[in-house]
Amino acid sequence: GVSYDPASEVIATIGATQALDIAFRTLLTEGSEVVIPAPVYPGYEPVARLCGAKVLLVDTSRHRFRLSAAWLEPYLTPRTRLVVLPYPANPTGTVLNRAELSELAALLSQREVFVVSDEIYSELVFSESYTSIVQFPGMRERTVLVQGLSKSHAMTGWRIGFVLAPRALAQHMLKVHQYSALCAPVATQYAALEALTHGLDDPAPMRETYRRRRDLACARLQAMGCEVVPPEGTFYVFPSIRRWGMNALAFATRLLQEEHVAVLPGTAFSRFGEGFIRLSLAVPDDLLEEALTRMERFVRRLGTP
Repeated sequence: GVSYDPASEVIATIGATQALDIAFRTLLTEGSEVVIPAPVYPGYEPVARLCGAKVLLVDTSRHRFRLSAAWLEPYLTPRTRLVVLPYPANPTGTVLNRAELSELAALLSQREVFVVSDEIYSELVFSESYTSIVQFPGMRERTVLVQGLSKSHAMTGWRIGFVLAPRALAQHMLKVHQYSALCAPVATQYAALEALTHGLDDPAPMRETYRRRRDLACARLQAMGCEVVPPEGTFYVFPSIRRWGMNALAFATRLLQEEHVAVLPGTAFSRFGEGFIRLSLAVPDDLLEEALTRMERFVRRLGTP
């Protein structure tokens, strides 16, 4: 429901990663502050720090990984330049609903801050509809929307993304882009054109596959004693392993060594990920089933606390 001028408000980038980079480098200066909800994808904080910014992480682990306006507001100061909204979220699979986004928009639209909305997983949301922060009054003109085809069309290695921003901002982001990368590879752009022209609905079957695997994984994890907030999108599950009294890295290391199952410790996604691990659903059904069976065998050896 939002339109952008392709000539002046859209930039094709080398993946969503470069889109984030040019957005941060355009917006941030030494001493400015960036607010990011956590646990979170680790690709935001280092870029902000490279720009000389101070990063403030909002711990959402105690609130089912959801960011609310009430929890965000205390982190906003006169130095806040940027708020990152990484939803749908990696690693938690959290998707903010329309009411939550409306409250965030009401808060942010009254302040002199910009928003980077990383919506790379928006095509892999399990509900019937998806809402973006840019749809709310006062938000389009202050939001940089980051997208790409790595997740929606499984084009990770092609490294093609795009950033959408109001013209007044996009013209300055273009300067950073053209003097750092010049342009996304032409062959990749043609592949993306094919995906968006003749494969626009390709995410639908993937979405249903991930939904089915989500249900399977959550049921198995709960049966073996893991607390888990069912993800509402993406292809990740982020269960708690706190009941076994091990830190996340030790749990993941032993699971790999003893059962040859690879998961990511939650601490890869900030210190607020301690006590959690991330599982990927982007594997064939039989491998997922086998991995869960091995994990169940592992936690049974750990015993019931």
